[in-house]
Amino acid sequence: MKMWIVAVLAALAVGASAQNCPNSCDTMKWATCDGPPCSCYLLVGDNQKQQLNCAALIPKCFLMKAEMYRAKKGLDTRTVGGKPVETAFVDNDGIYDPECEADGKFKAKQCNNTEECWCVNSAGVRRSDKGDKNIKCEKLVETYWVRLQLTHKDGAPKSLDELKLKNAIADALNSRYQLDKQLIDKVQYDPAARLIVVDVKKPMGDRTTDLSRTAYYMEKDVKVLPLFRAQSKFEPVADGHKLEMENILVYYVDEEPPTFTMKHLTGGIIAVIVVVVLAVVAGLLAVFFVQKRQRRYKKTQQREMDNM
Repeated sequence: MKMWIVAVLAALAVGASAQNCPNSCDTMKWATCDGPPCSCYLLVGDNQKQQLNCAALIPKCFLMKAEMYRAKKGLDTRTVGGKPVETAFVDNDGIYDPECEADGKFKAKQCNNTEECWCVNSAGVRRSDKGDKNIKCEKLVETYWVRLQLTHKDGAPKSLDELKLKNAIADALNSRYQLDKQLIDKVQYDPAARLIVVDVKKPMGDRTTDLSRTAYYMEKDVKVLPLFRAQSKFEPVADGHKLEMENILVYYVDEEPPTFTMKHLTGGIIAVIVVVVLAVVAGLLAVFFVQKRQRRYKKTQQREMDNM
């Protein structure tokens, strides 16, 4: 009889524990939460569970691994401006299956499970040419500056105040992505182009703030594929008007310049360079022939005067 009572109490305790465990993770819609003990995790491979802290944004490296795994399994994943400085670059390679540290940081060298490898920054974006597995990536170079270039849909008044817009953007970044408002360096607005440019910077040497999380979550929001459990979007409210975004471009600026070389430029860039070079050569040839004709004309005039 006593054993039966103990078994019932144990079952009730397990049931109570399960009820206290949330069935979802607010910062990650693909997470699974169960227990005991209660914990939330993300599948990043066959029988590979990545434990999550749902009180914060999930590290980008974990999210990319989960996206790659889901893609392999046929599950859903994702389908004023310009460069702030010469060394800024965008993520042109897209998603890959990264190697992560235990705390969610990217390893400096990435290979995507292939024989081809490259170096990445703290945002997981390639910052070197691709090579073989002998490529040297001495350290993980930190991204300290992210430029978010956004375009909002029609509907905002042309008289929208830039200061109110900046405050609205700062409030939205803080409440939605847990970003410290002090890190928002500048907000620029071009109403004619419906273009908003947000510069987010942290002090060089800071290794506690991860700007890549904010950029990645925000990029998903604008592409209408939010990572949050609640499928709302990034829509700051400025002067009573909700701004719905439709395009985003993210530039990354690292503490050290990237190490891309000319030999690994894409075909399109090479074609542009060739066209420019040919245009310059054609221009120089045109100048040469014009000057040559002018010299001949002057000599002819002088001989005619001598005969007179």
